[in-house]
Amino acid sequence: MKIFVEGVGVLGPGLCGWQASQAILAGTAAYIDAALVIPPNDFLPSAERRRTGPAVKIALAVGCEAVAHAQRNASELPSVFASSAGEGENMQAIFEALAAEGREISPTRFHNSVHNAPSGYWSIATKSMEPSISLACYDDSFVAGLIEAGAQAYTDKDAVVLMSYDTPYTHPVHDARPISAGFGIGLVLSGNKTNRSLAGLEISISRNNGASTPIANPQLESMRLGTPAARGLPLLVALAARTQKQVCINYVAGNQVNIMVQPC
Repeated sequence: MKIFVEGVGVLGPGLCGWQASQAILAGTAAYIDAALVIPPNDFLPSAERRRTGPAVKIALAVGCEAVAHAQRNASELPSVFASSAGEGENMQAIFEALAAEGREISPTRFHNSVHNAPSGYWSIATKSMEPSISLACYDDSFVAGLIEAGAQAYTDKDAVVLMSYDTPYTHPVHDARPISAGFGIGLVLSGNKTNRSLAGLEISISRNNGASTPIANPQLESMRLGTPAARGLPLLVALAARTQKQVCINYVAGNQVNIMVQPC
């Protein structure tokens, strides 16, 4: 299928938004490792804002950035949320509560543990009544989200916003499921080429179980390998470089997703 990218958002250690990160991803500016800084989100009412954890904040940050970059209205866009771990910090706190003698769980902790919690906060923040899907596919969650959002954009010939995000667990769950850092990617995808289009993506799936496209920068490559949502970094590198390039990302059951990036 062929779809078009209209807007991009990115947030991770040393990557503070698409505008600030393009030169780094394109290799024309040095990557400087730094702690993750999540920008404040003024779209949520203060009561809801206090209840949100890192995963929700990252999802909303990259989603809002991508929509603003595309000059779209978030309330009019269907949304797809893709995450391997969801709210790792929140789940860790629930596990600790269940292991304690009282086994009492905060209602706020409980409702934030639901995998589609970011979707709910998104609808509150953007006042969107459009359809929303939340999915998980372990280490392949980003590409699963890309296929779902791309298929919607391709069949409906309209725009869809994708938010892929992950946050780490703490010890001891981290030992069983290590995720290196909080990270998020937002993409506004459309089935039609418009004056907003940044690049076309021709997406296909093959049984070629080859290696995923690596990143030349070793620190960004470590980030790609360490966080499921960051599996989409090679796509962002191609978009930032504004050159035609094929990006390959491993998918489930020995499949591989091939993405031909063609700048508009």
